[in-house]
Amino acid sequence: MSEGRLLNVGKIVNTHGIKGELKVWPQTDFPEVRFKAGNRLMMIPPEAGNPVTVEIVSAREQKKMYVVKIKGFDNINDVEKYKGWELKVPEEDRVPLEEGEYYVRDIVGCEVFTEEGELLGTVTDTLSPGANDIWVVKMPKGKELLLPVIDDVVLDVDIAARKIKVHLMEGLL
Repeated sequence: MSEGRLLNVGKIVNTHGIKGELKVWPQTDFPEVRFKAGNRLMMIPPEAGNPVTVEIVSAREQKKMYVVKIKGFDNINDVEKYKGWELKVPEEDRVPLEEGEYYVRDIVGCEVFTEEGELLGTVTDTLSPGANDIWVVKMPKGKELLLPVIDDVVLDVDIAARKIKVHLMEGLL
């Protein structure tokens, strides 16, 4: 596996039982893809050190965590040292999204324009408070604009050009 840009998949928080299983806190929207049998992940140490490429044998969800079995690790002594390590995949392995869905890091940094072409600012963050996401847009004078990510507001997203076109509904500014 290449070591270009890596995406977080989960964090190893503990061992589980005596047969070499690990408890993993998932940090992905696609745990069923990432922890599927046969999938390969990179285990990255918390401090400097060498990553270890591993293959998933099995995984099951348990209390918002995943209990993961890794090929070649068959008892607790084999896995104890991996507590605190991160599980990652190369960026090339990211899951393709449906139309109208975006990765947060693709949206953050995009410039936001009104449908008339006026620059509103740059997306600095995304929030998920409820029914829809909200993009935080830092405006030129330092104020923040909270844009609801709904079809009536977001007209066009061009990730390649790093531009978003929006319709400002009454009361948004």
